[in-house]
Amino acid sequence: MEELQPQELAAYTPADAPVPTGEIVVERGSTSQEMAPRLNRSAADVVRFLLQQGEMMTATQSLTDEMIELFAVEVGATVRIVDPGAEQEEVLQKMLGLDTVSEDDDGTVRPPVITVMGHVDHGKTLLLDRIRNANVVDNEAGGITQHIGAYQVEYNGKSLTFIDTPGHEAFTAMRARGAEATDIVVLVVAADDGVMPQTAEAIVHAKAAEVPIVVAINKIDRDGADVNRVLAQLAEHELIPESYGGDTVTVEVSALQSLGIDDLLEQLLLVAEVSELTATPDGRASGVVLESYLDKGRGPVSTILVQRGELKVGQPLVAGAAWGRIRALINDRGEQLKAVGPSTPVEVLGLSDVAAAGAAFIVAQDEKTASKVADTREHWQRQASFANAAAAASGGAKLEDIFRQIQAGETATLNLIVKADVHGSLEALVESLKRLERDEVKLAFVSRGVGGITENDVQLAAAANATLLGFNVRADRKGRALADELGVEVRHYEIIYQLLQDIENAMLGMLEPEYEEIITGDAEVREIFKVPRIGSIAGCHVLNGVITRNSKVRFLREGTIIWRGTVSSLRRFTEDVREVATGFECGIGLSDFQDLRPGDIIETFDEREIPRV
Repeated sequence: MEELQPQELAAYTPADAPVPTGEIVVERGSTSQEMAPRLNRSAADVVRFLLQQGEMMTATQSLTDEMIELFAVEVGATVRIVDPGAEQEEVLQKMLGLDTVSEDDDGTVRPPVITVMGHVDHGKTLLLDRIRNANVVDNEAGGITQHIGAYQVEYNGKSLTFIDTPGHEAFTAMRARGAEATDIVVLVVAADDGVMPQTAEAIVHAKAAEVPIVVAINKIDRDGADVNRVLAQLAEHELIPESYGGDTVTVEVSALQSLGIDDLLEQLLLVAEVSELTATPDGRASGVVLESYLDKGRGPVSTILVQRGELKVGQPLVAGAAWGRIRALINDRGEQLKAVGPSTPVEVLGLSDVAAAGAAFIVAQDEKTASKVADTREHWQRQASFANAAAAASGGAKLEDIFRQIQAGETATLNLIVKADVHGSLEALVESLKRLERDEVKLAFVSRGVGGITENDVQLAAAANATLLGFNVRADRKGRALADELGVEVRHYEIIYQLLQDIENAMLGMLEPEYEEIITGDAEVREIFKVPRIGSIAGCHVLNGVITRNSKVRFLREGTIIWRGTVSSLRRFTEDVREVATGFECGIGLSDFQDLRPGDIIETFDEREIPRV
């Protein structure tokens, strides 16, 4: 046990000294030395108490939440455990001048921000597709929208901003965030399905945000469509349609056949006009981050919604723990803009890091202030991550061990490290996984982040005895090798409900046989060749294994999957070949994919069915 220093002994507090009254704030992951003075006790008191509970802790080791709460109960104190830096955030907001930024506006009319919500597969994205005259659905895994999209359209000379929130149950957090940033909710309900669980959930979010709800009754062209049944179900959820004498606007549409789209837009403009939406278009801009991800060529990219003020290229911006001077503002049509005003969604380039989805952003007074605030927030977020890792390392199990512990009658803790391609998906994954917790199985999130799975992630998983989950991202070759060496369990997923089903099945001890992917080869794109009537060919160097013609392919950029398909052609110099081994150069043609860049990785694989543990 660690000895107390003379200065600590001199400050020793008697065990019967009165405990401070009221709620005492204690930072998560505090040591005995840090926590004890707040409770008018010494570090030795804490260490001694924990030893009596069978916990061997030194005065400088981080304490778990349970340890902090147990000691607080022992001495009769009321504590509130907060993430490191929570108390300092108030100081940072004053540095940014948030305490002096006026929420008032000057009465200038702004476009309405409209969030589209509803049950999975009820046609939200296709409805926006018709409004925007673009095709978004085809690019989504499994046909389910998995990222937030923000779009601005013109109709009858007026602008409308749409936020498309994913409809799957797993994305509750993203839907909730969308509702908080919106003026009007469009609730999409399929006429043949009626009100479903996610529809009811979307109604709750919309009501909580206290915004008008316009119901788009979609798929009226389908066999089995029953509009009257939908109207009755809406009334049961306290959305009384106008035809029933209520004030809820309903519009019958068919996104597939482009019916009722104009009527819907006219109703939205009418609701917006009645709501008298205004904001000041001048002054320092502020708003919310809707989505963020890391792009190899452009760096950190954040989709933001400006809520007040004017955002300009060149201004210093701070969003959570990320900051930077704005390098570019890009709208949903890919056009670069110099400045944007309220209710405008844009992609921002120039931030130092991937901003947290849902984080508030503001234009700072200067770069020095933006840098200091972001760096301080990043420091405290890192401290919170260390605290979580320290707590997880003291116990927990891998996914493959979890059912054995449950069968033995033990309370099991599943340690997880979660990596995803974009921040919104990461947030939704974590929230969805938390809902899987049961009395006998607890989840501990050792770390979570955006981007490919790295060697550092694998090392952290090994240290914390954690399972690594990758959603739409992959481990690179070095990461895979290290995982094999250290015995770290790494699982990759591209559809969120498959990930959730696997975790739930593991908890229930009902894992079904699965297909194991055997990585057969990795090749790095070195050059791009244009071939007439064929298109782009990737000039590659085979890094590992063997690349075989017609094999299945994943195309990776910075560890993120951007395409899947097959090797359609394989050549060595001018000859077609069946395979190319490690260390050799070759030309690879891919089926239906042309967006090739030097540094990209072509990963080939086979599948075989194996029984799960």
